[in-house]
Amino acid sequence: MKDIKGEITYNGKVYPYVFNLNVMEAIQDEYGTLDKWGELTDGSSGEVNAKALIFGFTAMFNEGIDIQNEEKGTNEPPVTLKQVGRMVWAVGLENAAQKMNDLIVDSTKSDEKNA
Repeated sequence: MKDIKGEITYNGKVYPYVFNLNVMEAIQDEYGTLDKWGELTDGSSGEVNAKALIFGFTAMFNEGIDIQNEEKGTNEPPVTLKQVGRMVWAVGLENAAQKMNDLIVDSTKSDEKNA
């Protein structure tokens, strides 16, 4: 898994988001499997499940914020589900879902580095 970060700007503030093992664990804990969650968020059934999308983004944003706090010595608070819902709405539901899916695909591509 590659360490790839995305960013969304909302109300002039940049929010980093990351998909990694910590996020995978949170999603599996909530939805059972990544596949089940993915079916809800990819829009293939015609409509993105807003609750699943917000949950995934919240986990990704909070992981990004946590990593940023560790790297920069800051103390940025985690975001809430309601805050993330507002951010996703402002960016656009389909646009946000696409950004998230792109990050997940890029993060989970096999690493071509030699061991």
